[in-house]
Amino acid sequence: MKKVELKDVAPYNAPLHFDMKAMRLQGKDETGVTKFWMGMSYFLPGGGAEWAYEDNSPTEKVYFVLDGEITVKSKTEEFILKKGDSIFIEPNEGRSMINNTNQVAAVLVVISYN
Repeated sequence: MKKVELKDVAPYNAPLHFDMKAMRLQGKDETGVTKFWMGMSYFLPGGGAEWAYEDNSPTEKVYFVLDGEITVKSKTEEFILKKGDSIFIEPNEGRSMINNTNQVAAVLVVISYN
């Protein structure tokens, strides 16, 4: 077992994201997890992620909103996720995200390794 305390995790800049802080909590380098990694993302008001094209992301993703609200868009749909909501994004499925509120959104992120 390997315990990770949030106070010890360093934030990093995630590609194509803006006005947010990302922290990897679990993964190969952090704790030896081999099938997926897990992180926390804090989106400031107006913060989000630019469109991630379908062929650029061959991993499965699950986003779970711990606090606040985040809007996730696909090519054809828009989902407003609130506290307690989650969404599954299939491999190579494009998406963008935005926090359209005046409150910070905290999102737990789980992403498979290829």
